[in-house]
Amino acid sequence: MIGFALHNATEGFGIAAPLAGRVVPSWAQIGLAGLVAGGPTFLGTMIGYQFTSPVLSVFFLAIAVGALIFVIGELWSVLKRTGLTIPATTMITLGFGVAFVTELLVDINGG
Repeated sequence: MIGFALHNATEGFGIAAPLAGRVVPSWAQIGLAGLVAGGPTFLGTMIGYQFTSPVLSVFFLAIAVGALIFVIGELWSVLKRTGLTIPATTMITLGFGVAFVTELLVDINGG
C-alpha cells in the first residue's frame, strides 16, 4: 500500500505540469484533475476488493503492459530528439530493469 501511494503521488506532477506558469488553477480545476486522476483508481479498488477473476486480472495486466511499452517508446523518442540517447536511454532501461527485478524478487519471496 505504501509503495502504491508513493507511486501515485508522483503522478500529480504530470497532471499539474501543463498548468505551471500559465494560470493559477481554481480549486474546482484542481478537484476535477484529482477526480480524473484518482477516480478510476478508487473505483477499480472498490470493485476489485469485492471479487477476483483470473481472466480479468490477465486482461488488465495486459493493458498495463501495453501502456508501459507505449510510455517507454515515448520516452525514447523524446530522448532521441534531444540528443541524450545513449546515457539517458541506458539509465531509463536500467531503471525499468531494476523495477522488474525488484517485483520479481517480491513475487518469488511470497510478498
